[in-house]
Order: sequence, then C-alpha cells, then structure tokens
Amino acid sequence: MTTLIIGGGLSGLALADMLETAGQDYILLEARGRFGGRIMTEHHGAGYFDMGPAWFWPGQPRIAALIGQLGLEKFDQFAEGILTFEDERGNVERGRGFASMQGSWRLKGGLGALTRTMAERLPDARKRLNAQVVSLEKTASGVEATLTDGDMISGTQVVLALPPRVAAEFKYIPALPDQAVSSMQSIATWMAGQAKAVAVYDTPFWREDGLSGDAMSRTGPMVNIHDAAPAEGGPYALFGFIGVPPQGRADEQALRQHLLAQLERLFGPQAAEPAKLYVKDWAFDPQTSTAADQAPLYAHPTYGLPRAMVGLWDDRLHFGGTEVAPKFGGYIEGALEAAENVLAMLKNNETREPDAN
Repeated sequence: MTTLIIGGGLSGLALADMLETAGQDYILLEARGRFGGRIMTEHHGAGYFDMGPAWFWPGQPRIAALIGQLGLEKFDQFAEGILTFEDERGNVERGRGFASMQGSWRLKGGLGALTRTMAERLPDARKRLNAQVVSLEKTASGVEATLTDGDMISGTQVVLALPPRVAAEFKYIPALPDQAVSSMQSIATWMAGQAKAVAVYDTPFWREDGLSGDAMSRTGPMVNIHDAAPAEGGPYALFGFIGVPPQGRADEQALRQHLLAQLERLFGPQAAEPAKLYVKDWAFDPQTSTAADQAPLYAHPTYGLPRAMVGLWDDRLHFGGTEVAPKFGGYIEGALEAAENVLAMLKNNETREPDAN
C-alpha cells in the first residue's frame, strides 16, 4: 500500500516518519518550497526566531519525547522581570504583573530545527517540495493526485495533513458529500488569521531595565509581546502578536511604522531601531489561510474529527492535521496526536483489506 501524504508540516512529517520506521510505502507532498508548514524559523546571525508557534508546555508528552529522540534541546522561556502595560489611550505602566508565559519551553534552534531534522531523516525519493495539489480522484486502485504542474501521483490511500479549510478547496472526483465539505469548511484553522512581528536587537536592553519583555497593549498594533531571545547569547529579540484584523494590515510598510512606534512607547528609544524587523502575516499565506479565516478567533476552538469526515471514499481518504486532534487540536502536540490517530486508521484499513496493494 502506498500512502499519499499531502502537507509537509509537523503532522505530515510525523506520519511519514512513522511509516518510514514501519517500512511502509508513502509519498510526502508539500506545496511550499520548505517543510514545516506553520512552523517557520527565521535566522539572523546566530539568532533563531519562530514566526509561527514557538512554545510547548509540560503535559505535552509527544513533543517532549520527539525532541529527546532527535537529540534536540529545549530551554525555559525567559520570565524574569516585570510586565509592561499600555492602556487604550497609550499610557504605559510598569509592574502590573510578571511574565505571562513562565513555565513554557522553547527549542534551541527554533522549532524549525525540529521539522528540518525530521525532513532530513526521510529519503529524498519519498518527499517532494513545490508539489501543490489541485485535485484528488478516487480510482479503481486507490487515489490519484494532480499537481499544478500537471504531474499525477498515485497511491492506495491519501492523508490530508493540512488545515481542513485548505483541503476543502481541492477538486474531488467524485465530489465529497456535502456534509463532509461543510464540516471541513467549518473547522477554523488555528493561527490562520494571525500576524506576528519579531524585532531583533544586538543587546537585551529591556532586561537591563528589569523588564521581562512581556507587554500587554490595548492600543496596538501588537496586543501581546514577549522576549524571543535565543537560549544563550545574542542577537536578542522581542516578538508580538498583531491584533489588527487582516484587512487593516494589508499595507505592510505602514504596519511596520506603527510597530516601531509602539515598541518605542513600551520599551524606550532603543526599541525603535532594531537590527531587523520580521513580519509574517499568516492570513495572506494561501497554504494556511482561506477567506473564512480572515475573521479573528477570540478563543481556542474545540477541535476533533467530525463523523462526516470519516470513512470517505471507502476509507481511502483521511485527515491528519492538528485541527482534527481531539485533545491538543491546534497545538504542535496536536499535530503529533493527529498523526498517531491517522496511523491507527491506516493500520486498521490494512488489517481489514489484506489484499490491497
């Protein structure tokens, strides 16, 4: 049996790694020019800065085990110092609390080190970048994927290891049941409407001033800011989540000016002159976000795999991204949970259909 895995983020990479370990045949297709999906790490000098997820926590056993297995190292999120608060009139106060992310962990090298290591472990013949799927067709022997360049890749079954809303935009032959498509479209993609900014500095001047780097703002454009420095040494950084809705941040040049002005208000004149200012707007990333994701999420959704999305195409089509994980959906732990769950489904299919090939 050959499993087509569409999506080379953490869940797709994890599933590919499990199939590789089990000696099973698979092909991993990723539309981007890099693996990692929403895990994306920028590098400036010796620094590494996550533009997607950055933290993981105690009580998330899969990611902790994987990091240990790969020989990578975690470190504590910097949490020393006091909080900065900005009210809706732009007044800045100190000492309203302490670092809000205390107790969380980050990864040396950024989370990109995790997905890069995982991708490097897979044989070149079993993985492909810049492979954007436009349609899937159920065939007599399984499933066939058609790419934007016209290539067709066949498998016995397919796992959609990407946001269900993105997968809903593929063409399916025959068409999926309306209830399945409706369920796919209703599952909000975690982080899809988010934008993140990282300002890189040569020195951690905020730490020298007794600040943790944590800030909360009711003025914006960033609503939450945190220290994003590497485990040791520089360069150092502050990062923030941008609270302006997607339609209000389409002008990136204007947004950057507002970001620098806010950093200066919160942390002083040194903050207005970063060595580098990174901005990643996931709302305008077509492999992450759809039109439905432009509406902001104000709470973490309840995720899981809807019944309407199970058993499609005679159990030849499966879902394996973090949004279908019932316990840790949306988190990096959820990506690994989803990969485990879909692997169990594939094994069950193999048991029920021993003559499939």
